[in-house]
Amino acid sequence: MKNTEYELSAEDVAQYRQDGHIVLRGVASAAEIANYRQAIVEAVKNYSTESRPLRERDTYGKAFLQVPNLWTKDSTVRQFVMTKRFGKIAAELMGVDAVRVYHDQALFKEAGGGYTPWHQDKFYWPLDTEHTLTIWIPLVSVQRDMGPLQFVSKSHKEGYLGDFPISDESERYFQDLLEERGLDISENPEMNAGDASFHHGWTLHRASANISSEMREVMTIIYFADGTRVLRSDSKLHAGEIDAWLPGLQAGNLVDTSLNPVVYRR
Repeated sequence: MKNTEYELSAEDVAQYRQDGHIVLRGVASAAEIANYRQAIVEAVKNYSTESRPLRERDTYGKAFLQVPNLWTKDSTVRQFVMTKRFGKIAAELMGVDAVRVYHDQALFKEAGGGYTPWHQDKFYWPLDTEHTLTIWIPLVSVQRDMGPLQFVSKSHKEGYLGDFPISDESERYFQDLLEERGLDISENPEMNAGDASFHHGWTLHRASANISSEMREVMTIIYFADGTRVLRSDSKLHAGEIDAWLPGLQAGNLVDTSLNPVVYRR
């Protein structure tokens, strides 16, 4: 990826901080995405552990093929994930001087794949900071029938909304909650390869089913502010996340492992 910058406007930053999400067009060029797409697709094929047909999976399993930390497994994917341009946008949207990677993950929603229930990403992350963000980058054009993201605007301002991992239960609970509180659902428009969506760790979001005949190929990267420490928590889920993505750390430790490199510093 060329070491070029994407110029954010003051309006872009204000919109992200107000709504908790934003779509930016042309963050990467079609040629740049094409240059990396095959390596990411091949890595997903090589490292995905899901072999069951869709009909045999639960709701979470039907939602997507999820393959994390591909940057540690493939040198070409590493170049993509460590792109300074992406990290700079993340830092500017969050208003921090430097960002680290928590982990990446390919989220490929198969043709016929099911919906992704309402959820909050930060529920999973043992990171003691409000400065967390996910970039969602389509590798192909994502039409409305392929399962684009939907967000609940301003829900990041509500913070933690409940102990609900991605499931049918989270879908029911959060759907009732947003109706009860009168929160607005903002559905993303169709996106081209190289467009990118950014959302806050607490922003409530979901994706519809992929009723097309094509794979919805998306790469995501999770960023957090440099200087963050490990959250103090009794959650078994958080303990598992620490073992997987923050190796060797304990509650209160500064997050600075080799698996969490700085990708941008002002």
